[in-house]
Amino acid sequence: MIHTICICGAGTMGSGIAQTAAAGGFRTILFDVNIEVLQKGMTAIEKNLKNLTEKGRITQEEQQAILGRMILAENIKDCHADLIIEAIVEKQEAKLDLFRRLAPYNGDQTIFTSNTSSLSITALSEQLPHPERFAGLHFFNPAPIMRLVEVVRSPHTDDSTIQTLLDISKKMGKTPVLCKDAPGFIVNHVARPYYLEALRLVEEGVAGFDTIDDIMEASGFKMGPFRLMDLIGNDINYAVSCSVYEAMNKPSRLRPSPIQEKKVKDGELGRKTGKGYYTYLH
Repeated sequence: MIHTICICGAGTMGSGIAQTAAAGGFRTILFDVNIEVLQKGMTAIEKNLKNLTEKGRITQEEQQAILGRMILAENIKDCHADLIIEAIVEKQEAKLDLFRRLAPYNGDQTIFTSNTSSLSITALSEQLPHPERFAGLHFFNPAPIMRLVEVVRSPHTDDSTIQTLLDISKKMGKTPVLCKDAPGFIVNHVARPYYLEALRLVEEGVAGFDTIDDIMEASGFKMGPFRLMDLIGNDINYAVSCSVYEAMNKPSRLRPSPIQEKKVKDGELGRKTGKGYYTYLH
C-alpha cells in the first residue's frame, strides 16, 4: 500500500506533482537541497490552492487538508516513503546519484520512479539495485491540471510495480497510459514535429513566433508551439529534442533547432525566467 509519496525536486514540475499527490490524499514529502527552491515551490502550491478555493473548486477545509498532508524536507535522510518520484535536472548521472543516495533510507518495498521526459528508463534501471521496482512516471506541466500521466516500464519492471503506479495515478485524478520504454515515450515522440517544424519555419524566415502561434491556435490547438515551449521550459524541451534525436540515430527531420539552443545558452527558458520566445512579467 502507498501511504507516503516523496517528490525529489521542488521546481515547477516537482512542486506541481507534490500538490497533486497531496490533493490525492497521500502524505507528501517535498524534498530539495536548495532551501530557496523548496520555499518557492511551497509558495507556488499555496498560491495555486488559494486560487482554487477562491474559484470554488475546493473548499477552505480541503485546502487546509491538502496543506496538512505536506512535509518539506531539505535533508535526504527525511526522504523515507512508499513511492519516490524524482523530478530533478534532466541528466542521467544526477538522477542515478540521487537514487543511490535515497536507497539506504528506504525499505525493500519502496517503488522508485523518474519523471524524466526523455532519458531511457531501461538505462537508468540497469544501474540501480532493484530494477524491478523502478519505472517512469511522467507527468505533464502544469501537473495539477494536465490529466495525462505516462507510466513507463522497462523490461525489468515487474507487474506489481506497474499496477501500483496505475492505481496511484488514478487516485491522483490522472489518466495513466502504460507505455514501453522508447525515445520520448509516446507524447514527446509524437510532439517533436510540432515544435521542430515550427522552429524550422522561423529559421527559414517564413513567419515569426507569434504568427505561427496565432495560426495554430486559430486552427484548434489550445497553445501554439512557442507559447507551449515557453510554458514547458526551453531547457527541458531542448533536452528532449536532443535525446530523441540521438536515440533515433540523428534523422534530419528531428534535428534540434539552433534557435532553441541559443535560447537555452542565453538563459531565456520561458515563463520561469521571465523571457523565452516572449517576455513575461513576474
